[in-house]
Amino acid sequence: MTSLQAFPLRLTGELDPDVGRWQWLFKWLLAIPHFIVLFFLWIGFVLSTVVAGFAILFTGRYPRGIFDFNVGVLRWTWRVGFYSYSALGTDKYPPFSLAADQSYPAGLDVEYPERLSQGLVLVKWWLLAIPQYVIVAIFTGGAWSAWSGGGNSWLYASGGGLIGLLVLFAGLALLFTSRYPRSLYDLILGLNRWVFRVVAYAGLMTDTYPPFRLDTGSTEPPAAPGTGTAVSTTPAPIA
Repeated sequence: MTSLQAFPLRLTGELDPDVGRWQWLFKWLLAIPHFIVLFFLWIGFVLSTVVAGFAILFTGRYPRGIFDFNVGVLRWTWRVGFYSYSALGTDKYPPFSLAADQSYPAGLDVEYPERLSQGLVLVKWWLLAIPQYVIVAIFTGGAWSAWSGGGNSWLYASGGGLIGLLVLFAGLALLFTSRYPRSLYDLILGLNRWVFRVVAYAGLMTDTYPPFRLDTGSTEPPAAPGTGTAVSTTPAPIA
């Protein structure tokens, strides 16, 4: 595979070979406790991002404690989405935790930026990201607009749009064949990866613009020499 420029957010998800053929029909019910917690976590994400934006504007730095909390919210959201209707990749119940969990088949980390542009913070989350919002709205059925307007991006975990449609096809394949088509899974992971890259950019966590590139598969593509990223794995307690 050709080496590519690494993006600071790294999203992974290992497909469980024993994922059940019918359990996905009830995961919406099982995931309700997570959806409730994520509702409040995303309110915290939005408020803390506003605080971080002012800090970046005046100091050029993203407060590390806020950064670790926001990474934890993204990580929690991805694990719930991977379990439920953003991927259906596992039947293993997600942990109630913001911290990285190497035992869980889905993971997300973001490289901590030592410095961020003080000027870009004023425009990147709305003006520069508009083309990405249009694409992500197609992927998620408009669920992303809820985040930009009121801090309810936890709804993303419930699926929708192109991702939701493809996950439905995957669920039907599981139901009738007990198989999750690998090519379909790889595409779903690529779409989710694109979405979370845009979330990180809009959340002011990086100045690196999300690539217009669909990196499919359970793991990130290998980075070009000299572009490897160090990721944030610091456990962040719930405030």
